[in-house]
Amino acid sequence: MQKWISGKSQKASIFLVMQGVIKAYDPSTGDGVVIRDTDLSEYDLAVGALDGSIFRMLRQGQRVVFSLDSAGRATNLRLGSERDMETPGA
Repeated sequence: MQKWISGKSQKASIFLVMQGVIKAYDPSTGDGVVIRDTDLSEYDLAVGALDGSIFRMLRQGQRVVFSLDSAGRATNLRLGSERDMETPGA
């Protein structure tokens, strides 16, 4: 998708919201992996994925909601819950 601004073409970023769980996280480097619920795809955490969130660190198995950046890395991590997943117990 392209967006025209002041006569210049700029690519617009489209961010889909996904849900998953933390597979691994290293608090000293900020490196980590999240697994998407729907198809078990794995995504590396983007640099600064926790910036602006309530998280300071993550634990394995923690449920999160996230978006993908333009490079396909998980970013904008937020708390996930059963209600987010629209499961019957919510």
